[in-house]
Amino acid sequence: MSKPLDGIKIIDFTHVQAGPACTQLLAWFGADVIKVERPGSGDVTRNQLRDIPDADALYFTMLNSNKKSLTLDTKKPEGKEVLEKLIRESDVLVENFGPGALDRMGFSWERLNELNPEMIVASVKGFSDGHHYDDLKVYENVAQCAGGAASTTGFWDGPPTISAAALGDSNTGMHLAIGILTALIGRDKTGKGQKVAVSMQDSVLNLCRVKLRDQQRLDRVGYLEEYPQYPHGEFSDVVPRGGNAGGGGQPGWILKCKGWETDPNAYIYFTIQGHAWAPICKALGKPEWIDDPAYKTAEARQPHIFDIFATIEEWLADKTKFEAVDILRKFDIPCAPVLTMKELANDPSLRASGTIVEVPHSVRGSYLTVGSPIKFSDLKPEVTASPLLGEHTEEVLASLGYSQQEIFNLKEIQAV
Repeated sequence: MSKPLDGIKIIDFTHVQAGPACTQLLAWFGADVIKVERPGSGDVTRNQLRDIPDADALYFTMLNSNKKSLTLDTKKPEGKEVLEKLIRESDVLVENFGPGALDRMGFSWERLNELNPEMIVASVKGFSDGHHYDDLKVYENVAQCAGGAASTTGFWDGPPTISAAALGDSNTGMHLAIGILTALIGRDKTGKGQKVAVSMQDSVLNLCRVKLRDQQRLDRVGYLEEYPQYPHGEFSDVVPRGGNAGGGGQPGWILKCKGWETDPNAYIYFTIQGHAWAPICKALGKPEWIDDPAYKTAEARQPHIFDIFATIEEWLADKTKFEAVDILRKFDIPCAPVLTMKELANDPSLRASGTIVEVPHSVRGSYLTVGSPIKFSDLKPEVTASPLLGEHTEEVLASLGYSQQEIFNLKEIQAV
């Protein structure tokens, strides 16, 4: 079955996580992604955090499925010549080099545009061009701090906290994929390529927009009524850390369930929404709370919200997190068990939907990875194994018109 991005050829000059997450997503949807790697070493994540000696690390395999690997020494004239041919035949070049690296390689925007006026050049940056930190090297945790996530995550009596979610890396890759697809549609209308850039700081901040909302509210009224600090605590002039409070105006908290003393993940997240108050009271066996003036409205509940959570924890004490959610969902109460990576890996629903997939690999055997988080009615993306280093070099060179002898010579030159 044809895929939406069939016929789109992408030169993947990215490494580690942000860029590879972007190009992997496009490969799932049918793009021909050619990962250009340094001969002999390749993407640094092939060797990072290895669990099997001499096999590509999971860090690499989980971010580079469905791609081809071309080893190419772009510092040598012969390598530059190959790259020029590839550029002429490709639609998109994606890179996350440091500032100026492509220029120093001899492939400035002007040169790329000369070789292929229809090419889209997509870049992952730490900070936007012109930012006073635009020369700063940025990794995941750096981006979370620079984008406002760390200062608003954690508890008010503790330090800023980093999220385990890749807000700086994979999130930036998803934003870049949207930019690339937008530029491709634009090219269909204009016939011209363009530059697309996404900074890690901007991507983190985009996901923290509700905190920017809260900063403006705080500036205006001096407090934030849905935060645990209200009404008894104090607010400074910046958005505080709110612990596990809900960010959308519905009070919520992580609550202990049966077994929490020995299982650090025996918890559920419980949200108290206004329309769900009556069902919550019924589920807890507290029907008298429904019309009690001290509990009836969100404003009335907020001063003793933690007393309410304590009562809910008493109700949860003899129930596992799964038993509790099975009861509460019948009352249409927003909640979820705190799931571990092991529980998610073995979740039959996630396996059935293709969110978690098992992929055979020629060296390491089968491994688990995430599949497409985007679901379609007429497309089910197939996840194939990440390529071995240089696995498709001969295939790609042959597609560019190189003879077998020329391919042999190029490989000999790069081996020197």
